[in-house]
Amino acid sequence: MNLRPIASLADIPAASWDALMAATGAGNPFLSHAFLFALEETGCASPETGWHTQYLTLWRDACLVGALPLYAKSHSWGEFVFDWAWAEAYQKHGLLYYPKLVSAVPFTPVAGARLLAATPELRAELLAAALQWARETGASGLHLLFPCTSQAQEMQAQGLLLRRGVQFHWRNPGHADFPAYLAELRHDKRKKICQERRQVREAGIEFQALRGEEITPDHWRHFQRCYAQTHRQFNSPQAFNLEFFLRIGAAMPEHLLLIVASREGRPIAAALNFYDQHALYGRSWGTLEYHRGLHFETCYYQAMEFCIAQRIPLFEGGAQGEHKLARGFLPETTWSAHWLAEPRFFSAVADYLHREAGGIDHYVDELNESSPFRRPPANDQEG
Repeated sequence: MNLRPIASLADIPAASWDALMAATGAGNPFLSHAFLFALEETGCASPETGWHTQYLTLWRDACLVGALPLYAKSHSWGEFVFDWAWAEAYQKHGLLYYPKLVSAVPFTPVAGARLLAATPELRAELLAAALQWARETGASGLHLLFPCTSQAQEMQAQGLLLRRGVQFHWRNPGHADFPAYLAELRHDKRKKICQERRQVREAGIEFQALRGEEITPDHWRHFQRCYAQTHRQFNSPQAFNLEFFLRIGAAMPEHLLLIVASREGRPIAAALNFYDQHALYGRSWGTLEYHRGLHFETCYYQAMEFCIAQRIPLFEGGAQGEHKLARGFLPETTWSAHWLAEPRFFSAVADYLHREAGGIDHYVDELNESSPFRRPPANDQEG
């Protein structure tokens, strides 16, 4: 068995990487060679943006048998698991929190495999190698963000601290159509959604759901304008550039859904989604005009209708967002796993996470008590 750190996915054939991802299970489009390499090649996740690629790979002879998407980070942007308080505590004690090692898909809070290996033994070896790599490179710690539940448990068994988070997901048990879904909601929630959709229709806004190769370069340029405008409006850094959108449009069209909103024949907004047979993943959106209800229609209701039509059982609408609860998204658990090289801070963070978990339990209980459904969905479950 040979461990090799690599600085670029250009050094690994796409077929080998994707075969390993499939053998691991708990995969999604964001773990594909096409998506990760697009982030790297277009400069979205690069040393210039603070994402230094240091993927760890395991080889048996010439066969790739394990891989860990890994980055040395000089900041905590684009992670969606917030550790700013930890970094501040390090600074106050005269210690360096950066660089740290992060295993994640940049800018993508979607759960999935992080230890890409087919057996628990190989995954354990890969994690042990990552911990040793953190020690050797002088990183302050190792952080694995949004692992699937089974791998989070394996990480905890090897001594890492687990941190619980909450997202809001929409489940589709097989609705016949959108009105059938609405019929499951309480009257006040159903009325609110119908009102929002009516406001958009009365504004004369129409929608196209474009899949894969239906998305032209002009569509991508429109989406980029909307995306950039919305990020400027909220003074938020833009994670992606036009080159990235064009690249994934060519490299992985089978996973792409672009919802385009138009008024008076002119496109005014758009939302980008990824999907496979297991789930639809809402990622980014933007608009050139403000209209009441436009965000919810473009980002949520159009995507729900797509899931119903394509019989996709799960819609992950992205990180945070209690406003999603009223629209049928229920709380789901997410995980992150953490190791800190400094023993005193490892103990302090362990104590903090224990107390934080109690607060999250209470928060989820309160959310479930505010369920928008007339009765709990039949397939309601914790993620």
